[in-house]
Amino acid sequence: MRTVLFTLFTCLILAKARAQTPTAIPATDTIPPKINILTENGITKFSAELRPLRPIAGAPAPFYTYFWEFGDGGFSFEENPSHIFKSLDSVKVRLFATNNYDDGKRPPTRPKPIKPAGNKPLMASNAPSGFFKMGGSTELKSNCMPKPGDEMILVLGYRNKAENGIQNLNGTLAILYNDKEFSNNNFVLEDTRTYNQEKKSDLNPLINTAFVPVQKNKREPVYYASTQPYLPSDKVEKILLKEKLKDFKDIQGWRFENLKTNEERFVFLQFKTTPEMLKDTNAVVRLSGAFIPDHPLLETEFFTIELQIVASHDPNKMVLRKSRLNYRFTSKNRELTYKVRFQNTGKGPAKKIDVGVSVSPVFDPSTLKVTKTKPEVINCDSAYANQSCMQTLFKADSVHFVFNNIYLPGMQQKGVKDADSTMGFVEYKIRFKEKPEKLPIKSGAAIVFDKNEPIYTNRAVARFKMGLSPGLIIGYGFPLGTQGSDDLNVKNITIGATLSPYASHRYYWQAEAFLTSYQKNTYPATVENSRKDTVVNNVGYVIADKQLFKTSKILTLNAVPIQLRYNLNKYVAVGAGAFVTLDLYHKTTNELRYQLRTINAQGTITEINLNRNTDPVNKSFSDMRASVFADVQFGLVRVGPALGCRYIYDPANRKNNLTTYLAWKF
Repeated sequence: MRTVLFTLFTCLILAKARAQTPTAIPATDTIPPKINILTENGITKFSAELRPLRPIAGAPAPFYTYFWEFGDGGFSFEENPSHIFKSLDSVKVRLFATNNYDDGKRPPTRPKPIKPAGNKPLMASNAPSGFFKMGGSTELKSNCMPKPGDEMILVLGYRNKAENGIQNLNGTLAILYNDKEFSNNNFVLEDTRTYNQEKKSDLNPLINTAFVPVQKNKREPVYYASTQPYLPSDKVEKILLKEKLKDFKDIQGWRFENLKTNEERFVFLQFKTTPEMLKDTNAVVRLSGAFIPDHPLLETEFFTIELQIVASHDPNKMVLRKSRLNYRFTSKNRELTYKVRFQNTGKGPAKKIDVGVSVSPVFDPSTLKVTKTKPEVINCDSAYANQSCMQTLFKADSVHFVFNNIYLPGMQQKGVKDADSTMGFVEYKIRFKEKPEKLPIKSGAAIVFDKNEPIYTNRAVARFKMGLSPGLIIGYGFPLGTQGSDDLNVKNITIGATLSPYASHRYYWQAEAFLTSYQKNTYPATVENSRKDTVVNNVGYVIADKQLFKTSKILTLNAVPIQLRYNLNKYVAVGAGAFVTLDLYHKTTNELRYQLRTINAQGTITEINLNRNTDPVNKSFSDMRASVFADVQFGLVRVGPALGCRYIYDPANRKNNLTTYLAWKF
């Protein structure tokens, strides 16, 4: 019987624990991909077996995207790539598969050591890889958008363009990351894989100077480098490497040598997005690559990539640049930049794409301006019949960007290997109607490919930074009851400072510290009634009356460690909290006042008054008290001047006080 009861009790405990335990990660989520390899005629073909995808209700069909790293400096974004190895040495192949529209974790990556088959390797092709789409000497590309806690691969490519006219080029590569715009770091650089003898380099000598083209046969240092190398030289924005570094917390560099004409090389940077970035999901972060040649006639070039921190992998995204705004410097002329990315993941091309975006009421639709699109098209108002174009349509609370007569290939379309060709975007800027309230600004998009069901993106949210608002407070307090011996029952003057979030919309916390100065009025103390005699100037007197008066001068420090305030609107606010009072200085003076009386021989009565002061008593930090309060303010309660009235109650002494004050927040 005991055994049965023990078994039942154990089962109940296990069932309860299982009910309270969060849903475990399916076992399949921890299994790395199985990599299959087949070599024919010196060409190695790759494929992979991945865990089944798990659809998300209401989302498009899930799919994988791929990034293969072949272990010899080669790579591919195809699902089933082919590769020609340069040698028969053993290499480690890696597959980074990203699950889109899937509710599970990304399949873990495990390096697979392989030895290429065959007696002699085939000559690898020297044809351009197609990586350098912007025409510069360096470029960056990632395998996915960064997700907190996940890994991301960044390919840093660099090359020696034929127009450089240099056979063997030496120089330095650098990667700048972790925007200073964010308090938390975005990334940790976990690993760097190089395949062309690149070596870590000290960048300090290059921080301040870069050499650029000047007069022929002259080598002259100047203090800038181009940020957009693919533009004509007369239109290139110039910036000092040191200035570029001001935007980033971290930088890494590598030396390269003997880069031949038209040769392309690649460095693989394995980043991990920090879990702390989860609160900044939808924020746009930047990484910048620098190409710094030693040759004096070549410019330093930068290439900056912008990535969105995401909560889940989804190729259709809405992005807001600089989503953390400073409310103090926000006005109706402030311009926000949005970008809606889309990708045709279907089996055929899309000819019409409708990108519908919800527009917050705080924006002025008449200020909307389209800045970039992909594919690049003209406005339909100026297009001829059946020409590729884009139409911008405004509705009550939305705007639609409609691409007409275009050709956007599908990812699953036969013969399509370049994933970039299946992607597009529309970027636009828009201004506020007026200075908005300090509330999050949310926008989202719905994308319709031809006549298919709409695909809904994430919500791009603009949030205002808290900001700090210092303030001044000057007040006058008076008792609500009979004046007594404590500070709540005397008139007092208060001056101090406040600190709170800048221009909070509704609820917020506020701290205060102020000094209060007051003097307690003198008052008679009880004295003996017995008759006593004294002598003044050899004349005898009778002490008719004797009183003791006390005078106290007090300076207190009042601190409000906790106060909750609520702005009912722009002009009325209420608050409640508690403060602690500490006597910084307390001076007490005692004064004895005598009334003396004498009668001479003729019977004349003479009276005199005589005062005697005792030594003052000084105390510092002598007493501490706690009180609670509630108040109301009228005026510009968010930022600016306001009049207030505060009721203060001391629960220990059951005394109360009313203070009127002027507060001004900056």
